[in-house]
Amino acid sequence: MWKVLQYITNNEAQSRHEEIFDAVFWVVNTVALIIGIVLLIRRREPEWIAFLVIEYCWAMDNMRHNRP
Repeated sequence: MWKVLQYITNNEAQSRHEEIFDAVFWVVNTVALIIGIVLLIRRREPEWIAFLVIEYCWAMDNMRHNRP
């Protein structure tokens, strides 16, 4: 599982910051995405799901490119 998280969260041989932070960041953001989608569906506001997914993708892109 650790190798999978390292692959998902990093596009370089060596991360520029703590690898455990990368993994925690990914888990927290993924859980937030899932909870956000469920809440938006329950509130009958599914038009905001696209915005939530775009923000999630932006956060993952920033993490994978190791911007300090």
